Amino acid sequence: MSAVEVSHVNKFYGTVAALDDVSLAFPDGSFYALLGPSGSGKTTLLRAIAGFVEPDSGEITIDRVSVEHIPAHRRNIGMVFQNYALFPHMSVFDNVAFGLSVRGVAKSDIAKRVRDMLELVQLGGMEERRPRQLSGGQQQRIALARALVTDPKVLLLDEPLGALDKRLRQDMQIELRLIQRKVGITTIFVTHDQEEALTLSDRIAIINDGRLIQVGEPGDIYERPRTRFAASFLGDANFIDGVAEAGGAIRDTPFGTLRTTQELPSQGTRVTLAVRPEKFLVAAGGSAAPDGMNAITGTVRQAVYSGSSVTYLVDAGAQEFRVFQQNRETSLFQPGDGVTLSWSPEHTVVVTA
Repeated sequence: MSAVEVSHVNKFYGTVAALDDVSLAFPDGSFYALLGPSGSGKTTLLRAIAGFVEPDSGEITIDRVSVEHIPAHRRNIGMVFQNYALFPHMSVFDNVAFGLSVRGVAKSDIAKRVRDMLELVQLGGMEERRPRQLSGGQQQRIALARALVTDPKVLLLDEPLGALDKRLRQDMQIELRLIQRKVGITTIFVTHDQEEALTLSDRIAIINDGRLIQVGEPGDIYERPRTRFAASFLGDANFIDGVAEAGGAIRDTPFGTLRTTQELPSQGTRVTLAVRPEKFLVAAGGSAAPDGMNAITGTVRQAVYSGSSVTYLVDAGAQEFRVFQQNRETSLFQPGDGVTLSWSPEHTVVVTA
């Protein structure tokens, strides 16, 4: 398989920067997510790697070889699109075999490779069906088989599960990850779905307005987002403004002095704190917070019950907090109930604007 490197790549459409000095390394065999809102530049980056978009400057290499002058069809890259792009008039076999046929592979080799690939995606025996006879999940697997059958160096996935319903998407996330691990191919996929990025990837690059916001392992980015955008885009977050003090203290917040275990900037610097909704402990109003914990008091404005969990919207002065709790209790707090929210200084994350 192959490693991919993107070095100082820029792409402009008029005065708009679709990619703004982007540098990323995709290790050999990794499953890498490009995560961002619509128009952030993530698909432009994917298409630049594929050869469908020519950067204005910078370099893209595969196995340390520049692909600048290599056309898309000679880069040996497999790609799966959101709409699958299957040929409706062709059988499953012919759809998967198409890339091998245009490369002039012998028919006997084509037959074996197609059947092996269909077994890999658990669709053996469906060779003669047409795409219209398949479910959305089966069509997605056929598109994946067609992309992999030519033994590409890199697999690119552009919102590959976006057309599926929630339950099928969750099932296919597991299947896609298993297939990628079996094949061991370097995989780069574009998504705006936070859960999908966390579930599938070894590493995540958050992109916004053509710029890299943060790059790292899913757990690191989720637990320690560096910016307000990263905290709010990868999951939910509550924000509190204050002023840095010595010893991990943040003063002048609407809730008195709070504490963090993170290193703070110099004293007197204004800072923003982020707290994930699931990090809160919720107790009845007037309850004392555990020793060493940050705490605020408020009133439940809304309780959103979703079976296995409940989300509370809590008014605390001029701020509203989103609080997520697993449904472990026999009784839930109701709108109008006073509550105490407490959380560990370890879960008080300092972020930039």
